[in-house]
Amino acid sequence: MTDPSPETEGATADAPASASRKAAKKALPVWQESVLLLVIALVLAIGIKFFFVQAFYIPSASMEPLFIKNDRILVQKVSYWGSKSPKRGDIVVFKDPGGWLNADETSKAATNPIAKGLEAIGLYPSGGHLVKRVIGIGGDRVKCCDTQGRVTVNGTALNEGSYLPKNTVPSAVKFDVRVPAGYLWVMGDNRGDSADSRFHRGDPGGGFVNQDLVVGKVWALIWPWKRAEWIHTPATFKGIPAP
Repeated sequence: MTDPSPETEGATADAPASASRKAAKKALPVWQESVLLLVIALVLAIGIKFFFVQAFYIPSASMEPLFIKNDRILVQKVSYWGSKSPKRGDIVVFKDPGGWLNADETSKAATNPIAKGLEAIGLYPSGGHLVKRVIGIGGDRVKCCDTQGRVTVNGTALNEGSYLPKNTVPSAVKFDVRVPAGYLWVMGDNRGDSADSRFHRGDPGGGFVNQDLVVGKVWALIWPWKRAEWIHTPATFKGIPAP
């Protein structure tokens, strides 16, 4: 029987020790692993907020009966990626164009450090935004009202009975506007209690909302649970002709 060569013997003896040293180098203390996982989770949460979904609360009664003040909603941003833009009938969340929100409607914004931190990563409903339904997009002529008291878009009357409060008129305010390119004409479903585009025609922006201010499209009502539902675009907006 021949003895193993020194080279072979040395390699065999060193292999377990080398593997052990590599394992020791790769292993992190529990606290470091925890910190690393927390950082990864925060990065993912922030990424989801900025690119995919964000939570908001309803600041007023302007979207009743669908949304009631202080309801919590989820807003998705995928629909408006790239060159895509809001469509007629979408319910959108947008930043204040300037002077649309009063102090009471912004008072729910996070004030303590923990809430602010959760708001930063999208886990606390954000304040300081408005929620309205898109009635007209760039190029549309939006008018109120026709001989039957209905709002019209490009000459086509909207059948708004599926989302307006019962026994309400589409608008007590008369208007006839042409929406500029890149802008939106928005209205709250609770037409008698919604300071929307109709009431800001005297502003520098003429009541129109720049599409760049839109955060995203309302995707779901998530709180209170008993009223939770997915949000869909009413069928009446699918038959509107191009301007």
